[in-house]
Amino acid sequence: MMAAQRRAAAAGGPERGGAAAGPGAGPGRGGRRRSSTKRSRGQQESRQRLMKVAFLLSSAAAVGGLLGWSCLGSEDGLTEVLAHRSESLQDKFIEVPCSEDYNSHKRFEGCTPRKCGRGVTDAVITREEAERIRRIAERGLSLGGSDGGASILDLHSGALSLGKHFVNLYRYFGEKIQDIFTEEDFALYRDVRQRIQQRIAQAFGISSASMYLTKPTFFSRINSTEAKTTHDEYWHPHVDKVTYGSFDYTSLLYLSDYAEDFGGGRFVFMDAGSNKTIEPRAGRVSFFTSGSENLHRVEKVHWGTRYAITISFTCNPDHGIGDPVLM
Repeated sequence: MMAAQRRAAAAGGPERGGAAAGPGAGPGRGGRRRSSTKRSRGQQESRQRLMKVAFLLSSAAAVGGLLGWSCLGSEDGLTEVLAHRSESLQDKFIEVPCSEDYNSHKRFEGCTPRKCGRGVTDAVITREEAERIRRIAERGLSLGGSDGGASILDLHSGALSLGKHFVNLYRYFGEKIQDIFTEEDFALYRDVRQRIQQRIAQAFGISSASMYLTKPTFFSRINSTEAKTTHDEYWHPHVDKVTYGSFDYTSLLYLSDYAEDFGGGRFVFMDAGSNKTIEPRAGRVSFFTSGSENLHRVEKVHWGTRYAITISFTCNPDHGIGDPVLM
């Protein structure tokens, strides 16, 4: 705005000279006074016109800048934040119509979703427990890690990212595992899993005994390193029920804080017309039915490191897995 004002003032300079040589200038003091008055009035009007134009141009530029910032501020257009990192949520649940994905699988009465939706809570796992769980992930992932930006650690199957591949950490490291994890670590892991399972059952009106832990259930560590293989490309939209088949309910326990430990990396439900976003917070649990009603993705992490656990459940006992055991 100030630059436009300076340009408008400078533009008035040549016009003052032109007015002095213009019509109406005559000999004598009166003529010079009248001419001076006309010049002064003309200069003032000219400056006012130029200032008005400058103001309109500056305002348009400012509005355009705000609109541009708004578009750049969201990777996918219109976004509603369901859970801000700065707020502590007791319970938040949104019901959505179920997709037909469950019809192509065997249904289990009292478990297969008939009520679908998504929830967020900060009241199931404490931040202190989340920090302890994160240290388990950090110790395990210190044994390996992907060459790309996304690494996983599955305590159930033993799968661990290592370079561009995966190894079974129990076989690969053998008895050294006893120096990395403790029985207390695994007990905390089981306790956290059980509380999340009970919260999901409560939200969807089913019995927690009808739900079974299923694979893959794993820790994830994501940073801004460029992807080296397709396993590192975590940001693609997907539907868990379509991708894995066994999933009926999905949950994530976040172990680090958005905008404090990392940038980007928000969880995004991709709904028609807009996106619904969850900002991770240590101890926060988000959960949802696994069908197409909850198409989702994770934003790319731009800086820092994002830790979380994906814990998945099935209604089919044939696809159930047990809790991890320290070998």
